[in-house]
Amino acid sequence: MSTGALQARTLVDLLREQGHGPFTGVPCSFLGPVISCLEAEHPQEYVIAANEGEAVALAAGAVLAGRRPVVILQNSGLGNTVNPLTSLCHTLRLPVLLLVTWRGRPGRPDEPQHELMGRITQDMLTSMGVRNEVLPDDPALLAQRLDVAAEHMDTTGLPFAFIVPKGAVAPYEAPAEAPAEAAGPAAGPPLMKRAEAIGHIVSAMDPDTLLVATTGKTARELERDWDRPQNLYVVGSMGCASSVALGVALNTPDRRVAVLDGDGAALMRLEAMATIGRHSGTDLCHLLLDNESYESTGGQPTASAGVDFAGIAAACGYRSTHDVRDADALRAAVLRAQQDGGAHLVRVRIAPGSDPNLGRPALAPPASAARFKEAIAR
Repeated sequence: MSTGALQARTLVDLLREQGHGPFTGVPCSFLGPVISCLEAEHPQEYVIAANEGEAVALAAGAVLAGRRPVVILQNSGLGNTVNPLTSLCHTLRLPVLLLVTWRGRPGRPDEPQHELMGRITQDMLTSMGVRNEVLPDDPALLAQRLDVAAEHMDTTGLPFAFIVPKGAVAPYEAPAEAPAEAAGPAAGPPLMKRAEAIGHIVSAMDPDTLLVATTGKTARELERDWDRPQNLYVVGSMGCASSVALGVALNTPDRRVAVLDGDGAALMRLEAMATIGRHSGTDLCHLLLDNESYESTGGQPTASAGVDFAGIAAACGYRSTHDVRDADALRAAVLRAQQDGGAHLVRVRIAPGSDPNLGRPALAPPASAARFKEAIAR
């Protein structure tokens, strides 16, 4: 019998009691409470992955080392797992347990980028030879189904997936901690929030610049505050915005092009920087807004704190790189990049946080693309 949403700690404890772990993956708000629980109570057992395919490969390595890993992902990231699930796990018979969220579940309202994947999630897993079922919300039944999953993986050597609907896991309440000691004065002025940084970028750009915005709150804030025909709002397809922008730039040599990227998105498709650098003569200003978090899914940390994006861009062949923290430096970097031409990276250190009343995009994705195409053609 259903008892309502599972407590995150209950789910984590059941998995660990039955020998599952370590955990790795890319956050989704549906499983945000699980990640919060792991980070607070078992940080040594959670590995932040840059994309879902990497997470499956990390898990495959853990299987080889004798562990029973769990991969956490949003179903929109299933596409990133196709190769490692079919060519690695299936070929070498390395069974991993998947917790796959069900964004876009038929009959449940969701954002447009989740509609198709929500409809085909179960069929896609089945087609890849991954036995799957909906995550039970009763702890006793879940314990039984975990036994079934373990037996299936042990017998076949193939992965097993639990599909996690919206609301299946309750919000996580962290244990009470002793009050932290008062911190000393912050070094330097406070960082800008993303919306403020976007404002400085747009106002510093040539007004005719073609601007591609990555998925999540970046596109939503750009549309709310600075909507214009020359904007393209890339919803979904996380990590692809910089490649979309390069594709535009390569085929509009008489136009300035810029992309608003994010740290999590850039890490998910880091190979894009190698291709941009290879075409460094192409006019593309790559603006990487870095708040060290997956803010749209609940603020889970990315791995960006230890990444030298400027160093990577320079090694890839970008014409220049800038690492900025304030409005004046940001505006100067944008102006210089557009004056000099070619490919330039501007990493913008920003603070997490956004308007809690920030709405969803008002412009439908096909309309956004059609309007952008018209702006290019003019």
